[in-house]
Amino acid sequence: MSGSVRNGHCLCGAVTFTVEPASDEVGACHCNMCRRWACGPFMAIDCGSSFKTDCEEYLQIFDSSEWAERGFCRKCGSSLFYRLKDGSGYHVSVDAIDGLPEVKLAHEVFIDEKPAYYTFAQTTRQMTGAELFAMFAPKDD
Repeated sequence: MSGSVRNGHCLCGAVTFTVEPASDEVGACHCNMCRRWACGPFMAIDCGSSFKTDCEEYLQIFDSSEWAERGFCRKCGSSLFYRLKDGSGYHVSVDAIDGLPEVKLAHEVFIDEKPAYYTFAQTTRQMTGAELFAMFAPKDD
């Protein structure tokens, strides 16, 4: 699937986009912000910097932290993506992308913030928030 251009859209269709998923692996984020924003874990697929749209009129960007932003439709409210502010990484809602072939839930982040009332049946790679941030911390030479 890597390199395959896919179309997607929000619930009402006001925001349409194209992406090139980097793999067939879906990730779930259980952080408090994602769960509040998506009304549950945010299920996304890494699309690198490939997100393209010409629907800027309805695409709203929310500045959610020092390093990231979230994109949603200002007309219907659909959660569309989480992106790094430097533009290097879009994590797009897997269910906003049309016609994806088989994808698999592969990893979960912020597992330490996941509430006890749900658990996924699949076995996944799991990381705490601290472990995730450690992956991206500057390395001392």
